[in-house]
Amino acid sequence: MKAVVLAAGEGTRLRPLTEDKPKGMVEIDGKPILTHCFEQLVELGASELLVVVGYQKEVIISHYGDEFEGVPITYAHQREQAGLAHALLTVEEHIDDDFMLILGDNIFDANLADVINRQREDRADAAFLVEEVPMEEANRYGVCDTNDYGEVTDVVEKPENPPTNLVLTGFYTFTPAIFHACHLVQPSARGEYEISEAVDLLLRSGRTIDAIRMDGWRIDVGYPEDRDEAERRLQEQRGEASADADAESDSEAETADATGNE
Repeated sequence: MKAVVLAAGEGTRLRPLTEDKPKGMVEIDGKPILTHCFEQLVELGASELLVVVGYQKEVIISHYGDEFEGVPITYAHQREQAGLAHALLTVEEHIDDDFMLILGDNIFDANLADVINRQREDRADAAFLVEEVPMEEANRYGVCDTNDYGEVTDVVEKPENPPTNLVLTGFYTFTPAIFHACHLVQPSARGEYEISEAVDLLLRSGRTIDAIRMDGWRIDVGYPEDRDEAERRLQEQRGEASADADAESDSEAETADATGNE
């Protein structure tokens, strides 16, 4: 399954961190956000990385070249920052089967594989990783509603009065049907071609979209404080992993000593 990474954003809210680089190249825990994304996608079995670039695209292209850990990279240029549906259309010619989509400014430690498995098992037209957030924060995201079967019934982008607190996290799987919907999208009040509008068109045409509740955490790196929080969590996670490894090593050593004393 191919993986699309949307990384064309300028990251104005992350300044001064983005004064000399695009948002995806901001470092968290010693490596760019995009590297974290790429590592997870490769682990998930991505056969190709389709990276949509825009602002200071040369920085990304020169850093990664044409492959990452043996997985080929193809770049597509979004010449105008006109929304996620617009960005997705830049890779249409490269996709003819189900694919993953990740926003290149998110850091995940979550059950991404569950989304892929649901897509494959149910043959849904799309599957989204979703999470519950405080109601007062829901208007920062794409908000969705679901039925009793866990299927998405409605999606609205950054609503003034959110109908629920269940939001899209930035990791999706789609069939190529999404491209037809993206072509039909009209500019929103923000002047952008919204992915949520394309999803709404899929829903209205009778397509099935499954919502997978997130198990874990993710950080949408929009502001410098988000970058700091993501770094804190990753370092904390690494510390816990190191402690677990030390404990396991000590346990094995104690077992070996006990066996030798018998």
